[in-house]
Amino acid sequence: MEHTWRWFGPQDPVTLADIRQTGATGIVTALHGHTPDAPWSVEEIAERKALIEAAGLSWSVVESVPVPEAIKQALDIEARDRAIAVFCSTLEHLAACGIDTVCYNFMPILDWTRTELEWPTDTGGRALRFDQTAFAAFELFILERPGAQALYSEAEIGAARQCFEGMDDTERARLVDTLIAGLPGADQHYTLSQFLEHLKAYEAIDENRLRDNYRHFLQQVVPVAERLGIRLAVHPDDPPRPLLGLPRIVSTAEDARWVLEQVRSPANGLTFCTGSYGVREDNDIVAMAREFAPHIHFIHLRATRRDAHDPSSFIEAEHLDGDVDMVGVIRELVSEERRRAENGGARLPMRPDHGHQLCDDRARQTNPGYPLIGRLKGLAELRGVERAVKALI
Repeated sequence: MEHTWRWFGPQDPVTLADIRQTGATGIVTALHGHTPDAPWSVEEIAERKALIEAAGLSWSVVESVPVPEAIKQALDIEARDRAIAVFCSTLEHLAACGIDTVCYNFMPILDWTRTELEWPTDTGGRALRFDQTAFAAFELFILERPGAQALYSEAEIGAARQCFEGMDDTERARLVDTLIAGLPGADQHYTLSQFLEHLKAYEAIDENRLRDNYRHFLQQVVPVAERLGIRLAVHPDDPPRPLLGLPRIVSTAEDARWVLEQVRSPANGLTFCTGSYGVREDNDIVAMAREFAPHIHFIHLRATRRDAHDPSSFIEAEHLDGDVDMVGVIRELVSEERRRAENGGARLPMRPDHGHQLCDDRARQTNPGYPLIGRLKGLAELRGVERAVKALI
């Protein structure tokens, strides 16, 4: 597999020189901060690509080209069509610069969601964590989302209230900031009132309607991507279940099949994120890797561990730990890579996704989930498993 590394551009505290030392050869990045109302220009893309290549690396995957809310909601057809045209123009410009793989997601409003960005681990590091009770405390007693209480049992409401009352103002503000102020990949930072207004826009959009809107998007952009030789790779929902009354439609193996069936094309594929899919106990990650292997255009390798007392809560585990059979997944991916090599197929880029803050990471301010040493450790472990699997099969 091609070993890649997510980089957030020239402002990222983890530099291209740092990344070169990790052993990664490819960069996964985007024009972060670019307005979603206009396409990325050829000049901007070429400038970023030249910067990466000057460091001895290649721009392997775009993560992500944003899909605006106008497309997901489709409440204003003209606005939706303009946004799709912008997305397609960006694809045109990426192809002109020789970039052929684009990761994106179709999660309403929020990107990946956590309640804690520096949860202390048993070994002294820090990890990302999603705590369902803390999330309920936010939804019920901080955001006070109308209708939310109907989604919780009396016991869950009681636990959320106790959690809320046990937090001081600083802890409540940190929870709000963690959940809705914007994480890597998000293009919006919300206040509580702004966030409630955005949620209202989805009151009439259920799972079926969101799927209809996604189908239309695929029907418009996949033929363009196929013509350009670009592979589109949808990232699964994270967490892979409805949140805040918002539908989620890329959470299970059945969802992935649905995506692939809407437009059958080599351009329509998946970002196989083992951590996101792995949060759900009913997702057999190894079986999914085997089934979807020909349609996987990009791979995020990370492990999550569900809490024993509440499987709705989880922590980002070490890359070879948690609820993901990483050896089994890599075995399936190595088999797919060999099949592609025999048939002249496309490359298979992967990256270590997220990572614990370890050692000097704790003194370096990096994007949440993207420390240097924690990901370097993950990449080294994953590379070792890959080498062993290749020797044995």
